[in-house]
Amino acid sequence: MKFEHYKARVEESKEFKKFREKHKKAYLCAGFFVLDFETGKNMHQVDYYLPNGKIATFILEEGVNLKISEQALKKELPQIKAEIKTDLDALKGIVEDEMKNRTVTERIKKIIAVLHILDNKVVWNLQCILDGLALLNVHVDDSDKSVLKFEKHSLMDLIKKP
Repeated sequence: MKFEHYKARVEESKEFKKFREKHKKAYLCAGFFVLDFETGKNMHQVDYYLPNGKIATFILEEGVNLKISEQALKKELPQIKAEIKTDLDALKGIVEDEMKNRTVTERIKKIIAVLHILDNKVVWNLQCILDGLALLNVHVDDSDKSVLKFEKHSLMDLIKKP
């Protein structure tokens, strides 16, 4: 499904309309999604940056629910102005194609996808959990679906040894 669908669901909701009355200068800064290919229980949220440094998160499970962060960020997040081109459902295929190119044979169990601005580009930052305790960190450029970064790690490597 397209990101624009989720953004429209938020912006058409009465929760967002109330929010917009209070926070006229808030702007779209990120999207956060969990795609669970084992259970099918996915999570979708759209984030707006407030001038006071806090993040307003609209959670799209069971309607539209607003949660505003308690702590402010130390730096301002860039605004997402462009229309998002990459379909959320296409991310798995993009990663799987790159996995084949790099002879990674494990199966993707879950993708945690963050849509944000990185180096003045709209980027999908993907953390993929694979079979066999493997993790992938993949950055996909939204404009042309190219893979900017591809790193494979073992979960065991990330656990600190005493």
